[in-house]
Amino acid sequence: MGNRADEIRRRIAKRKKVSGQNPSFYLPTDEERYGMERPASFEGGPPPEVMHPLFKKETFMLKILGAGIMVLVTAIMFKSPSPVFDEAKSVVTKTMDTEFQFAAISTWYEDQFGKPLALLPTSETGGENASGQSAEYARPASGKVVENFKTNGQGIMLETVLGEDVTAMKGGLIIFAGKKEEFGNTVVIQHADQSESWYGNLESIDVKQYEKIEKGSLVGEVSTSSQNDGTGEFYFAIKMGDTFIDPIQVMSFD
Repeated sequence: MGNRADEIRRRIAKRKKVSGQNPSFYLPTDEERYGMERPASFEGGPPPEVMHPLFKKETFMLKILGAGIMVLVTAIMFKSPSPVFDEAKSVVTKTMDTEFQFAAISTWYEDQFGKPLALLPTSETGGENASGQSAEYARPASGKVVENFKTNGQGIMLETVLGEDVTAMKGGLIIFAGKKEEFGNTVVIQHADQSESWYGNLESIDVKQYEKIEKGSLVGEVSTSSQNDGTGEFYFAIKMGDTFIDPIQVMSFD
């Protein structure tokens, strides 16, 4: 034991001499202090895990709880037939369909990561591959204009062959697929450039809301003409932001 103490003293003396005989800059090792290396449990074990100073667990959990409550309230509101919620439903629908650009976000994701978002289902119908898709508009159906843009300031009415297929003029995301009061069975597609194409007065709808669709893919089928002359007809419109534009300005019809 004495030899061990003498050895430690000699080490201390040697280190003090090397450090310029200035004890204020000298810190003894654990072995020199205690005669052995200090075990990890000497001061209660390893240091506890410390959270990031900007992360507050209580705030984080409160935000999760608040988000869950909002989703639950929204779901109950849309399930309820009460007219009290009509105005709130309209605001939520407008925000989701108009203000949030689903198609633009989806395209950005594909540009960055090279594949579509897993949460967005892809149409199984035919059409061009998204990576080789032309920037030009495709005519949704062959037909002649029987009601021009000036009539209603929103879109045009086309007369077609009975049973004519209606296809997407450009790839995008279907933000509405159902009935609209003015146009009957209607499909609205939101495109990556934040424009929208509307396909109304359809006999049938072959797509689902929030389904991704490619240019030239089947949207639905035209309905029977109101003239009952063995022809079909459907409504078509293009919207840029909050303004409808004349479809004839961007494509030609028979």
